[in-house]
Amino acid sequence: MEGHLAGRDKLEDVLEWCVDLGISILTVYAFSTENFNRSREEVESLMALFEKNFIKIATDDRIHKNKIRVTVLGEKDLLPPTVRDAINSAEENSKCYSDYYLNLAVAYGGREELIRAIRSISSDVKDGKISSEEIDEELVSKYLYTAPFPDPDLVLRTSGEVRISNFLLWQNAYSEFYFTDVYWPGLTFTEFLKAVRSYQLRQRRYGK
Repeated sequence: MEGHLAGRDKLEDVLEWCVDLGISILTVYAFSTENFNRSREEVESLMALFEKNFIKIATDDRIHKNKIRVTVLGEKDLLPPTVRDAINSAEENSKCYSDYYLNLAVAYGGREELIRAIRSISSDVKDGKISSEEIDEELVSKYLYTAPFPDPDLVLRTSGEVRISNFLLWQNAYSEFYFTDVYWPGLTFTEFLKAVRSYQLRQRRYGK
C-alpha cells in the first residue's frame, strides 16, 4: 500500500506539471479489469483508497482553481457502490470545467472497451438507429469511453515495461510512445520533460 500511496501522490505532481506546461488532457491508467485478480486484501485496500481520493478530488481547491474536469473511464458497475458514489461526486463537481481534463481509467480494459462498443453498435444497427454502412473509424470512436476526447498524442510508460497492457488499444493507433525504466512513484519532473521533449522532436506521419 505504501507504493500505491506514493503513486497517488505522484499523480498530483504530474497533474501540476501538465497544468504548468499547458498540457490540457492527462489520462492515467489507475486500475485495470485484470487488477481485480489480485489478492482480495489488496483490491479492498485499493477500493478504499479510490473512495477516499475521489471524495478529496470533489473538493480539491486545485481542481477548481485550474478548472480541471475529472472523468472516470471504465466499467464503473464493477466497482463498489461507495466508490461509484465518490466518483459521481468528483465528476459532478467538475463537469462545468473545460480548461483541463483529468481522465482516470479505473476498472478499465482496452479489449473490454472495444467489446462494449461492438455490442452497442450492433444493438443500434438492429434497432435501426444506424446502418451498417455508416460504421467507420469516426463512428466507432463515438462509442468508446474516450468519445469526447482526441486520441493521445504521447503515451508515457514507466517501470521499464515495453508494452501497453490493454490500455486504449483503439486510441493508441498513431500515438507516440516514450518508455522509461523509472517507476511511476519515482518519476521526476526532469524525466517527464525528457518525454515531452522526445515527442516534440518526432515527426508524426500517421502512416503516410
